Amino acid sequence: MIKKLLIANRGEIAVRIIRTCKELGIETIVAYSEADKDSLSLRFADKSVCIGPANSKESYLNSRNIITAAALEGCEAIHPGVGFLAENPGFAREVEEAGIIFIGPKAEVIELLGDKVKAKQTAIKNKIPVIPGTKDPVDDEDQAVEQAKEIGFPIIIKAAAGGGGKGMRIVRNEKELKGILKIASHEAETAFSDGRVYLEKYLENPRHVEVQILADEKGNVVHLGERDCSVQQNHQKLIEESPSSGVTPEMRKAMGEDAVRLFKNLGYRGAGTIEFLVQDKNYYFMEVNARVQVEHPVSECISGVDIIKEQILTCSGDALNIEQKDISLHGYAIECRINAKTPGEVTLYLPPGGFNVRVDSFLYSGCKVSPFYDALLAKVIVFGDNRLEGIKRMQRALDEFILEGVETNISLQKSILAHPLFRKGKFGTDVLSHIIKEEKN
Repeated sequence: MIKKLLIANRGEIAVRIIRTCKELGIETIVAYSEADKDSLSLRFADKSVCIGPANSKESYLNSRNIITAAALEGCEAIHPGVGFLAENPGFAREVEEAGIIFIGPKAEVIELLGDKVKAKQTAIKNKIPVIPGTKDPVDDEDQAVEQAKEIGFPIIIKAAAGGGGKGMRIVRNEKELKGILKIASHEAETAFSDGRVYLEKYLENPRHVEVQILADEKGNVVHLGERDCSVQQNHQKLIEESPSSGVTPEMRKAMGEDAVRLFKNLGYRGAGTIEFLVQDKNYYFMEVNARVQVEHPVSECISGVDIIKEQILTCSGDALNIEQKDISLHGYAIECRINAKTPGEVTLYLPPGGFNVRVDSFLYSGCKVSPFYDALLAKVIVFGDNRLEGIKRMQRALDEFILEGVETNISLQKSILAHPLFRKGKFGTDVLSHIIKEEKN
């Protein structure tokens, strides 16, 4: 068992990791930037170490400072959290070379899955349905036009090395393609230092569904059902729920089996997610997130499994504490991401509570929301016996959420939950654009 662990991240995920570590009896060291010197995670951790200034390149993305801090503090492991270096194979490799456990998959697995083209090829080898598209990156405009014609418009250009909407462009005809290809490649180069892009058939208004898995180094893999992440703004998730109203029992079974098979063959360890696009009762592989996801509490609610706990233990060499037959998925869970629209000081913070309501956050009255990092302030997660009960409970929770001093998206979340399109459960990834358009009219 690990005795001391360094958390190379910030915000709510750092607080979340600390809580599980305390229950496991693991001492925690939080690595923080100068901008986060008053963060809640520093109060909860056993110790904290400043790793650099506010600029993330000099702190949370500074692998040398992070590893040095871990070594000096005698930490046996580093947890990368979400974002920053969580899916950086170079960082994972440096951590292991320093004789420290990386709480995540092996570097070579992250490297494979981080390349979207190679990941897609791996999915094909494992007999998982994929979206029609190019097998290799494209850099020649004439070649791209020919391949796009073969795939059939509309198509989507995607960055081979990235995610989060960077380097992503929808193209509906041949005339648009040449100019947009260069723009997408430049954006990918800027965001990921890798300008390679590839083409895929663009699915109109699909559902975005992902399957949560856990794996150990002994070849054991389990899945915790699916999460529906279709409600998005600029390719960023806003609401996640489980189970998905767009997934049939047969599809759920098949997706789970595909996920388990893929991760077994990868020799994966820890927590991970396989993402699918679902349309017309068919599902297609999109990508793998080789880390814990922001929305992992949704799966924890319906399964009763502490994903962070299992992630830490399995990456430390322990076997999974659970088998697939032990996992019983029940009820309904939903998460709303509360994002800041502006930086500033939180003058009053009173999170909601009550039966089956959970809030993961790093906020407190008087804390400052930094302009340097991600806009996520809090995650409100509720559990119910069914979807209608869960939605009503979330509406109640958001109504009593008091957060003053910083403008947030709480009102938008309320609008989504109240909209008939969302309530019916029959929607795709363009649901938010429909809601916003209706409100403007």
